[in-house]
Amino acid sequence: MKLLAITDDRHQVEELASKILQIQNYVDCIHIREKSKSARELLTLVERLQEGGIPKRKVVIHDRLDVALIAGIPNIHLPGHGLPVKKVREKFPFMRVGCSVHSKNEGLKAEQDGADYVLFGHVFETNCKAGLKPRGPEELYEIKAALSIPVYAIGGITPDRINEIETDGIAVMSGLFSADEPAIAAAHYFKTCKEMIINGNIL
Repeated sequence: MKLLAITDDRHQVEELASKILQIQNYVDCIHIREKSKSARELLTLVERLQEGGIPKRKVVIHDRLDVALIAGIPNIHLPGHGLPVKKVREKFPFMRVGCSVHSKNEGLKAEQDGADYVLFGHVFETNCKAGLKPRGPEELYEIKAALSIPVYAIGGITPDRINEIETDGIAVMSGLFSADEPAIAAAHYFKTCKEMIINGNIL
């Protein structure tokens, strides 16, 4: 089970870079999802991560295809309202393309259009989606059973709830970037994810 870190757009570049560098050894990839930051700030962040030893292949840029291309990042994640997966796949076949989905049909469409993986949620209640009903483990199971590409889960996933879901990986935002000790939090998630694999609790 993979562990994905997704930034929360609540920190300045240098502070965010510091947090990411603290957790880098525990996560499989780092999703840069910083809607409020300028292209130049995002490029600076990527530079700081590279200076800290994080390879480009481990970094995923959300939405900002321009930044990914200029920075030489081979991974782009598209929001549901973003650029069409099919067009990005056709124009940039060398990139790994992911997509956010909120239903089985959206997942099937993303797979058909050439997505390499989908991010599904929100699975559990979370402050990031206050007032919105979570989709639940059952719907996650349905979409995972229907797709042949990896399905990653997001939304309210704490270490003690990982065993409630069947997924190829989990994406964590506040559980890492709002933690007082990001490295300790990441280590806890990492340990739990590895235990799931050892115990055979995932499909």
